[in-house]
Order: sequence, then C-alpha cells, then structure tokens
Amino acid sequence: MSQFAVGSLVRARGRDWVVLPDSDADLLIARPLGGRDDEVAGILTGVEAVEAATFERPLPADAGDAVSAGLLRTALRVGFRSTAGPFRSLAGLAVQPRPYQLVPLLIALRQDVVRLLIADDVGIGKTIEASLIATELLVQGSARGLAVLCGPALAEQWQGELSSKFHIDAELVLPSTVKQLERGLFDDESIFDRYPHTVVSTEFIKSPKYRDDFVRACPDLVIVDEAHTCVADSAASTLRYDLVRKLAAERKRHLLLVTATPHSGKEEGFRKLIGLLDPALTALDLSTSQGRDRLAAHMVQRRRGDIRRYLDADTPFPSDRELQEQPYYLTDDYRSLFVAVLAYARETVRDTTGGQLHQRVRYWSALALLRALASSPSAAAATLRKRASSADAGDVDEVDQRGRATVLDLDDDEAETIDAVPGSDTADDAQSPERRRLLEFARRADRLAERGDAKLAKLKEVVAGLLADGYDPVVFCRFIDTAEYVAAHLRTSLEKAASVECVTGMLPPADREARIADLTAKGDRHVLVATDCLSEGVNLQEHFQAVVHYDLAWNPTRHEQREGRVDRFGQVRDKVRAVTIFGADNQVDEIVLRVLLRKHNEIRKQLGISVPVPASANQVVEAVLEELLVAEQRPEQLELISLEDLGRTRRAELHEEWESAAARESASGTKFAHNGVKPELAADLAEVNASLGDAAEIETFAREALDALGAPVSPHGYGFDATTVALPLGLQDALPIGRPQPLPFHRDLPVPSRHAHLDRTDASVSAIARYVLDSALDPKTPGPRPARRCGVIRTSAVERRTTLLLLRFRLHLTLPARNGLRPLVAEEARTMAFRGRAVDPSWLSDGEIEVLLAAVPSGNVAADLARDDLARVIDQVDELTPHLDAAADTLAEQLRDSHARVRQASRQAGISKISVEAHKPADVLGVYLYLPVPS
Repeated sequence: MSQFAVGSLVRARGRDWVVLPDSDADLLIARPLGGRDDEVAGILTGVEAVEAATFERPLPADAGDAVSAGLLRTALRVGFRSTAGPFRSLAGLAVQPRPYQLVPLLIALRQDVVRLLIADDVGIGKTIEASLIATELLVQGSARGLAVLCGPALAEQWQGELSSKFHIDAELVLPSTVKQLERGLFDDESIFDRYPHTVVSTEFIKSPKYRDDFVRACPDLVIVDEAHTCVADSAASTLRYDLVRKLAAERKRHLLLVTATPHSGKEEGFRKLIGLLDPALTALDLSTSQGRDRLAAHMVQRRRGDIRRYLDADTPFPSDRELQEQPYYLTDDYRSLFVAVLAYARETVRDTTGGQLHQRVRYWSALALLRALASSPSAAAATLRKRASSADAGDVDEVDQRGRATVLDLDDDEAETIDAVPGSDTADDAQSPERRRLLEFARRADRLAERGDAKLAKLKEVVAGLLADGYDPVVFCRFIDTAEYVAAHLRTSLEKAASVECVTGMLPPADREARIADLTAKGDRHVLVATDCLSEGVNLQEHFQAVVHYDLAWNPTRHEQREGRVDRFGQVRDKVRAVTIFGADNQVDEIVLRVLLRKHNEIRKQLGISVPVPASANQVVEAVLEELLVAEQRPEQLELISLEDLGRTRRAELHEEWESAAARESASGTKFAHNGVKPELAADLAEVNASLGDAAEIETFAREALDALGAPVSPHGYGFDATTVALPLGLQDALPIGRPQPLPFHRDLPVPSRHAHLDRTDASVSAIARYVLDSALDPKTPGPRPARRCGVIRTSAVERRTTLLLLRFRLHLTLPARNGLRPLVAEEARTMAFRGRAVDPSWLSDGEIEVLLAAVPSGNVAADLARDDLARVIDQVDELTPHLDAAADTLAEQLRDSHARVRQASRQAGISKISVEAHKPADVLGVYLYLPVPS
C-alpha cells in the first residue's frame, strides 16, 4: 500500500499531484492537480522525492474583480473530468448527451449484468447511447474490456466515435489489420488477450476459423451493431447468430444489441433476437401488459415524438420530411429495348427445357435483367454481359437463395456486395443464340447511355431544382455501374453549379469517408452519388439535406435507411426532402411503389414511425412479378395487364398484415419509451448538471473570457463570433485545427461543422476553460490572466461584510466491480458563503448564495485596502475547517446515496459495499469578499 491516501495531494517534480487508485509503496499513480486524465503519470517513490502537500491559499496581491471570480468558478466546473454524481463517466466525455440518451444508461445500471436491446428510431443516437453505457461500465469497473461487432463499412466510424467522444482507444480487427495486430503476440496469446478494446468486423470474425478464439478471449462487454442482421434468414445470418449466441451464453457478459429495426416483420426473428439477452424472453406473451413490462426491463425503443421534448430539453430534429414522387416516361428507343427484353424474359421463364432447376435460374436472371434495365443503361449492359450468380447452383433452394440475395433488397444484404450488378447470362455455350441475343441487347443499352435516357434527364432536373432551393442532395443508386454513370453525367451538367462525387462499395470504408470529406470541403454546393453501401451507419446530416432515390429499393426499410442519413439529429435544416424517381410506364417500378413504398409512407405518416414490412412482402413481390413475367401479353405493349388485377389478393393480404402490425406497434410502443423513469432520472440529472454548470453560465463564461483574453466578440442571433487569432499563442494551439476565422459560437444545436457549441464538452470551450484555470492557478503565466483566486467587490446586494469561498472537494469512492471493489477519485466544485467574521460565521443558504453570485458591483475599493482586507480573511480560513469538513462529509453521504439510488431499483447485490470518503481539508481555490455600499 502507498503511504499516501487515495485522493490526497503530494508534491513531486515541482508541482502538485492528486494520488489515484492502484498506487503502491513503490509506484505512485497520480494526476497533476487540475490536470487531465491523459496527464496521469507514474512516480517511483524510491527514485523521486515525493512529499505530502497542501493546496496553497490565494495571494492577496493577486486579486481580481467580480468578473474574474465568476470566470474561475465556471472554468473549474467546465474543466472537471471526474466530477461527483451517480454517473461516473459523464464529466469525462467529449460529447454532451441529450437527456433522453441517458435513459438506456439508467436502465442498464439497474441490472447486475447488463442485457439491453437499444432499438430507437433512425437518427436518435443509438451509438451514443450504447457508448455511454459501455464507458460507464468500464469507468465503474463493472467491465474490463469492450468489443464492438459491426459491419466492416462501419468499423472505422465506431473506432472514431469511441476515441473522439468517449476516450476509448479501440483497435480495428479487420482482414486488413489482423496480421499487423498478430505481430509480437506470444504463442498462446490472441489479439483479444492483448488488446482490451476492439472494434471487430462481424463478417470477418463469424467464420469458424476465428470465431472460437474470439469467443474464448472475448471481453466481458460486447456491443452488437445492426443486431437484426443476426437473425435474418440466410447462411451469413446463421453464422452471425451462432457467434452472438455463443457470446451471450456466458451469463456474466454484458451484452448490448443495437438496431433501428428490431422487428423485421418475422416474429420468429424478433424472438431469437430478444432471446440473446435472456432465453426466457422468447416465451413472453407480448399481448399482455405483464409480458411487455418484463421485456421493457431489457428493451428501449423511442420514436422521435417520444423524445423531441424530454425533461424540459428540446431536441431539434427536422420538423418534417417532404416526400416527392417524380415520374419519367421512357423514350422510344429505351421503350423498344424494354419491350424486347421483357419479351425475352417471358420467353425464358416459360421455357421448361432443362427442368425446374434451370427454369428457376432463368426466372431470377430475368428479374435481375429487368431490374438493371430499370436502373440505367450502364447497369443493364453490365448485367447482360455478366454470368448470373445462380447459374451454377446445385438445387432449386440454392438457386432461390442466391437469386433473392442478388436481386431483392433483403434485410440481410451485406454492404460489401450490395451494389454489384447481379448478372443475367445463363448460357453455357459462348456461341449460343441466347448469348448472342444478350450481347445484342447489351450493345443497344450501350447506345442508350449516350442518348435517350429520360430517367437521367429527370434526375438532372430534380437535382438542379434542389440546388436552386438550397438543398445539397445525396443520390442513391442500386448498382455501382449506375452510380458511376450518373455521377459522370452530373459532373458535366453541373460543372459550374456544384461539385459531384461518387461513393460505392468498390471503395474501402476509410476511402469513402475521405472522398465525402474532400467533396464537402471543395465549395459551397455539392452532390453525392452513392450506392447503398452508405445507407446504414454513415452520418451525412452536416453537409446534405435531401435524398434522391434514383433507383427504387425493393424494401421500404432501405428507403428509410437512406433518408435517415440526412434526416437525423444534427440536421441544420428544419425540413428535409426525399425525392423518388420512378418510371411511370414501367410496371416493375409501379409494382414496387404500389405494393411496398406508398404503403410504407402512409403508415409512417399516420404513426410518425416506420413499421417494418411484414416478412411475406418478398413473397408477394415475387409472386406479382412472376405473374407479370408469365402473363400473356403482346410484345409491343408493356402495360396491357392492369396492375389492379395483378396480384390483387396477395397485395391486399400483405397490406392487411402490415396494418395489423402497425396497430400493435402503436398500442405497445409507449411501454418501451420508458417515459415512467422521468422523475427519478430528473433528480439524478439535476445533481450532475448542478456540478457541471448550465448553458447560460457557460455562454457568459465564454464571452467574458474571450473578451478578457483580447479576442474581439461580435454578437449574432445564434450566439457570437470571436476573432481567435488575437488569443495567446498557447490557447490558439489548443483550439481545434481547421476552425473558421472568426470562430462562430452557437447557442443551440445543431452546429455546422468546425463551429463551436456553447457547452462544456465542446473542444473550443474546454480549451478556453483549461487556459483560464491554469493561468489563475499559476501567477507566473505570461500574458493575460482573466481569472483570479481572490478579490474584493463592493455591491448593494449585501448589507454586511460577506465572504464567498470557491471550494474543490476530493472524494474517494469505492464501488462494487466485476472483481471485488473498484476505487475511484471524484472532484466537485462548490461555493459556500458566510456573513461576518470567520471566527463567528453566519452561513448563507443555497438561495442566498445564488443571489450573491448574481450581485452587480457598484463601486471600487482602493487596491491597498483590498489587499489588507483579503489578507485578514485568508489568514482566518483555518477557523472554518470544522464546518468545511462537515460539508465534505455531507457531500460524501449524498454521493453514496445517489449511487445506491441508481442501483437499488434492481436490488443489485453490493449496494452495502458502496462507500464514499471525503479527503480533508477541502481545497480553497478562491476567496472573494463582498462589501456593502457605504451609506
């Protein structure tokens, strides 16, 4: 054991340090007083001189005024990274959670082993919510390591979020990084033994080659992103499910499942999903309130309407999503090719030569060809020349499985293959009439790429209109070939109006983000053309405000995911647009619109949320399209068959099933919104916010500090601008790179990229607070020092001499952890005040202190008199020690109660082991004397 108590002050290396847990007699683990966690150091007590220290009192000769006192008080609060309160991690985050985002955290902390499904709507912030829980569990010691399982396209984004906002440094485990990570490992050591925090590609780790080692060495906290893909119907999903099921079988492992679509329409899939949390949940009767109550202990699902205003905090989501449909009509040349291809498709589907297996191959090839032809001439030509993926299948089931995976938009589509053209060539003989016929179609499609594409012309019209209205759009295409074709033509037509870039699955994830960053940095207006490799997880709301569906997705969830890239928290526009382009004389587009997309939008408009399409939808679409392909029809006509007659019964049954699901969702949704936790959450949040400072206080602090540091401040409706080039060089270096000049400071969210937000977690505000605090504590700091540790203020707000103390309490916590007890150090700033002399003080109430803090100076005090008054007061501070010690004990007791309150709802074991001890004496950071105005 160390001779210095945890939380005590020591003097070493010419500065003061706070002793941290894990110190021993030989090695002292310490953080510089007022320093950050990244400045923690180890001090060898046998080599370096270490002695007990006390916090120095303020120097009367270094006095300031009322403004300098307020600046120090707020800088201290903003600078805290280990504040008191029931949530140990909140003060150390580089993100300000919205109040509703703390609900999953509160629910998680009621569980001994956290098993939670976070199923909030698209754009609400599920990544933040899951990361908050993970950070808290790690800080408290309830978890020792973290693994995030996600799609390979999202791995770097997860890594960046964990690092920049939560200070969790996680290694990427991808096919491209494995060999590098394995270098230097011991023979019996795996990557997951060596690195406690990882972000792992689910597609990579699910293979039997790596799965078993991962399951063996997997840390005790796992986040599974897009968890619904683990329970879909496919071979890939089976491997994912087996992996997560094995991880979940360790009942002491914390497991967070994250998805915006927990119920994809299949009851069986949803039951499997919640069964990963607890097998007993699979048998719940969710039609009863008891069943829903039981599940609500493990599931959070909110709509935007549930949290737009929560605990008196507004979250500025876009108020509306403006949906538009823009039809186009095929040109004569394109129509002629479509008619010829449709006739060919019908002919091949009706051909029974080769038996049922070959007939099903031809059926899926025909659908692939029609879909590609509806997309673009470029995709059609590529599909015509490419061999069908199902051509080499061994049986009918495999044919259907491959066909659905490449033609339909299943929930289980993998981002790495989602945008490849499916292929339609089934001929074995390169010289066969069928092959020659397909190649002739391909040549006709090539010619259409240069002229006669009415769909492309409509897109140019739509994009020009969006740009004219101030919208920067993302154009989503189904195939790589289509996206590259569209981008090339838009670059030509928009050469002077906007920059255009293309992102597809051909690019590695890091290159996708880099290309988007380059595009948005080029100029004011920009258009992004993308495939569905960007439809999940990637956030585009900072730079784009509209989505254009150039190709219809054959799954409404995919449309919702596309639109969710821009319609989410952080979108600066109050209204976003979503434009769907469709062929008015193309029955394939009309089937998808009527059967799926319009019904989806109708339900979403009624409920305010998206209800997943029932599982039978794919079968209905297949059946209707099959009727289209096998129906008798004159080859020169596309629409002789009425869509009203085509699949009427199947379509009606699907819509009835969908409406029933919507009704159930509407009836039960409020249970999983957890509105009932508001009162108890409000009390805990108030405790945290009281120690961190509110928005108005931080805005006043930033204005006054910047002004005192010589940076001109200009007020604006959103807040103010500050000319940061006038700041001291040390502070300029600490501000974020790439900031505009002058730097705008915004009062409300969302905030444009590289601008500052007036909250304690903003990098610019934090840097200012750190400079103000450091310069106040070190009188030798060169340049301006806007804050002072003492001062004399004359004001009419007091009738007697009143002294205000700015105090820092250091608290030693012991919390139940996974392996015994976890020691922690917390800090909290408090103000206390008394009237009269220190030997006989009359202490002010909290309300009276608030009045004192708002006091307006009404006169000056001569410098020599101020020094003498302050010297007498500071010399008498020791007389206050008994009262300050009692206040420290009270604070410790309150902190213990708040931790117990969060845990006791679940009757967790170990509440009796929670202990909090105040380190005494408290640090007296500031002494401010308020004098009445002479009568």
